[in-house]
Amino acid sequence: MATKKKSVAAKKAAPKKVKLEFKAGDFIVYPAHGMGQVVAIKTETVADFEIEVYVVLFEQDKMTLRVPTVKAKSSNMRGLANDMVLKDAFTTLKGRPRVKRTMWSRRAQEYEGKINSGDLLLLTEVVRDLYRTDEQPEQSYSERQLYERAIDRMVREVAEIMQMERGATMDHILETLSAARAKAAAKAAAKFAAENPELAAEAEEEDGGTDGKTSA
Repeated sequence: MATKKKSVAAKKAAPKKVKLEFKAGDFIVYPAHGMGQVVAIKTETVADFEIEVYVVLFEQDKMTLRVPTVKAKSSNMRGLANDMVLKDAFTTLKGRPRVKRTMWSRRAQEYEGKINSGDLLLLTEVVRDLYRTDEQPEQSYSERQLYERAIDRMVREVAEIMQMERGATMDHILETLSAARAKAAAKAAAKFAAENPELAAEAEEEDGGTDGKTSA
């Protein structure tokens, strides 16, 4: 009987303390939900065990998550990206889209994995690859949904890092993408003109003729 009491007492022992990486008020990124804010650090009792948890609010989802402090690292919960990662993210945005020639279902799974990875650079790759200019074909419904989830998560984190309004951050990201696509298109046109001078000259004459027409 004494052994049983000792066992119960041990079960209700003080929770294991870990060095806290975050404090109340910190913004964090949790892989499955994106950016949230630690609103409190509490000790809660679950099945006679005392567990220290981060209470994380995800404002965009109107959801609160309790993450045991001892499992924060293994769950890949992280702080906001640093300036170097942010710089790499915008370099990625300016890069050439990389779209694999595989079935959409497989690509969608890869995009989903990148969105839920908690990695800002992988998230940026999804935004870059699924972005469409006005001249490009429209996205399918599922493409659009993945793109909107990716850019929403990116905007929220980048806005907090840069201390900008989210609307201004969205504009900054879209302008970066648009400028990169325009630059790539101009480079491709210049290469075509250099490799096909006669065709380029004909196209230029046709454009000039069209522009020069006046209505009677």
